[in-house]
Amino acid sequence: MALTLVRSGGPVLWVIGALSIVAFAVVVERLLFFRKNRADAAKLELELCQALHDRDRERASSIVHGDDSSLHRLCAAAINHWGVDKEALRELMDQQVRRELFRWQKGLGLLATIARVAPLLGLLGTVLGMIDIFRVLPEGGRADMAFLAAGIWKALITTVAGLAVAVPAILAHSYLLHRVDDEEETLLRTTDFLVREKLLGSRDGS
Repeated sequence: MALTLVRSGGPVLWVIGALSIVAFAVVVERLLFFRKNRADAAKLELELCQALHDRDRERASSIVHGDDSSLHRLCAAAINHWGVDKEALRELMDQQVRRELFRWQKGLGLLATIARVAPLLGLLGTVLGMIDIFRVLPEGGRADMAFLAAGIWKALITTVAGLAVAVPAILAHSYLLHRVDDEEETLLRTTDFLVREKLLGSRDGS
């Protein structure tokens, strides 16, 4: 049955199927990436705050290099350049935040494009199918309703397939984008925390 549906959908259905595989791969890869690059911001800030207050640069460096998450890399960039002034540190961390967000947003544009294109391809396949139906209708005479119904049913397969790909892709894109927004907020809060610690350390003479 499934093979019959695929054959009925024609080349457009194969393209939609390929897009569904790409979308699924993007979602899985992003979820794995998010899991690897997520960190407990409160715990990291607490440990780092204590090390900075104790003026233990070695322990602070060990803490920020203890993991490969985006948050740890941001803190590592700050600790590695802790001797610069507050403005330079802020600029350095803003650049690091942009780099991390670029990594978090990778693939989301492709997923959004698939979500937009899939239903259009489905509609294209349906229109092409309808053209074929009317092209092969007997010239003159009365059209066979059973023939028309079977032809229209086959033509609509691509529309259903396009929507079946687009709807999950839209939901997945919204969810992943929400995760990126959460991470951006976390990175910005950590940036403010480190700049504040730098300012306090400067006042204390560290």
